[in-house]
Amino acid sequence: MEKAIVATDLTYRYGNLTAVDHISFEVEAGEILGFLGPNGAGKTTTFKMLVGLLKPMEGTATVLGMDVTHEIKKIQRHIGVCFEYTNLYEEISALENLKLFAQLHGVSDIDLYGLLEKVGLGGKEKDRVATYSKGMKQRLMIARALVNRPKVLFLDEPTSGLDPVSAEDIRSIILEEKKRGVTVFLTTHDMHEADKLSDHVAFINQGKIVALDTPHNLKQQYGKRKVRALVERGDTTEEVEIELDKQDTPERVFELFKNERVVTMHTQEATLEDIFIQITGRGLA
Repeated sequence: MEKAIVATDLTYRYGNLTAVDHISFEVEAGEILGFLGPNGAGKTTTFKMLVGLLKPMEGTATVLGMDVTHEIKKIQRHIGVCFEYTNLYEEISALENLKLFAQLHGVSDIDLYGLLEKVGLGGKEKDRVATYSKGMKQRLMIARALVNRPKVLFLDEPTSGLDPVSAEDIRSIILEEKKRGVTVFLTTHDMHEADKLSDHVAFINQGKIVALDTPHNLKQQYGKRKVRALVERGDTTEEVEIELDKQDTPERVFELFKNERVVTMHTQEATLEDIFIQITGRGLA
């Protein structure tokens, strides 16, 4: 099967700063790649090269088998793009925004009311976008990205700054598109979001990809599973941590219950943020 996205030694510089430094990765058709890193790591620059807003200075990239440098107009017919910052026409309605975008793509057979209903804007179709909340505008951005029934969705921090309900709704829409067979390239610095949505995650730091695998494999390779117990000692409580998968783990847990008053106990696996910090020495924020 042809890869949906292939990048080989992809590079971009701003003056003397190498923002993206010879990175290579592939995305299978129908999967979600979480492109994970802190602000300034190179996520958005990579995103812009893949959607045709920046021309790679070195290396190559293809989307649906087409070269991003020479065939970007063809590529843009088959992709949907949602930027971190809204770029909507705010003085017209949501419906008019989508109609305009559909005309630009030559799409005439799409149910725009149904699309707005899908993203949670049913009943607000004819309201001016200027009256929308940030979450509503982000939903409209997602709807606009879906107008041309894309084969690949490029989403740049799609839930950044949103309330938990709006963020969860947008994640649900992303998963629905995946079920439809759409490939998703998702940039984020939200490790929980990347873990929840992604088939594979790429860690990018200072312009280089420092890890690329499934969330499960990264946790198995770098993470440590632990049991954390809250024990009562006199008038205070203290946290006791026992690493799992050690030879003496059963005995230590037995001794804990035998000798201590255990208030609560739960297992905890490493998060993607824990692993990112372990690999790079810096956090995702």
